[in-house]
Amino acid sequence: MTRQQLVEQIRTKRSYLVVGLDTDITRIPRHLLSAPDPVFEFNRQIIDATKDHCVGYKINTAFYEAQGLAGWQAMEKTAAYIPSTHFKIADAKRGDIGNTSSQYAKAFFEALPFDAITVAPYMGADSVLPFLEYKDKWTIVLGLTSNTGARDFELQKAGEELLYEKVLRTAAQWGNADQLMFVIGATQASEFTNIRAITPNHFYLVPGVGAQGGSLKEISEKAMNKDVGLLVNASRAVIYASGKEDFADKAKQVASEYQQEMAGYL
Repeated sequence: MTRQQLVEQIRTKRSYLVVGLDTDITRIPRHLLSAPDPVFEFNRQIIDATKDHCVGYKINTAFYEAQGLAGWQAMEKTAAYIPSTHFKIADAKRGDIGNTSSQYAKAFFEALPFDAITVAPYMGADSVLPFLEYKDKWTIVLGLTSNTGARDFELQKAGEELLYEKVLRTAAQWGNADQLMFVIGATQASEFTNIRAITPNHFYLVPGVGAQGGSLKEISEKAMNKDVGLLVNASRAVIYASGKEDFADKAKQVASEYQQEMAGYL
């Protein structure tokens, strides 16, 4: 999916919501456990219920890898089921030496139909560049995350600037704003004005709204650019809005509420 196509989806749907399919088999409604593939069945109903209110889906691969072969198969089926009109993100946080990153890129961009993958930049340019070699695919680099551990490294001084600032400035030179995004946690709203000054044209994938307490209003006011430049992820707040048989209807309701709020900011 190109930048133009992504922006068109956002403008058409009046939404920059990404629904996180962080599907934990221990949390899905019990009546689904008798299905041949409970995780896929849960995801299928969530996608059908929310697709009109969001522009993409983010699959956190850890929840699927933890289930072994069955989980990987559920992830494959889920990725294939997501409509081609929607942005498909593999939240895999990969990053290794160059030849290994090339294999990760092949796995998620060729063997699996993802548009984007999250990557960790700690090992530097040669661990990220293999992902950027793919045309019309997106590499989403960890920038400033929502977790409390961000203070351990990301918010520490690295010379004259904070480490996360150095990561943003450096990684932005590895690609361009048509293929490179950054993960910026919603709970770091106080930093968004500074972050937008460093990377004025890039899209941000913003987790941490909803269950983690990030403010959609504050993020939108501080970080939106001329192309919107935001993909705000909500996972648990949407997919676990109900643990009963009405889970899909409740997910649709919450996704619609996010979309309506986003339409106001747009």
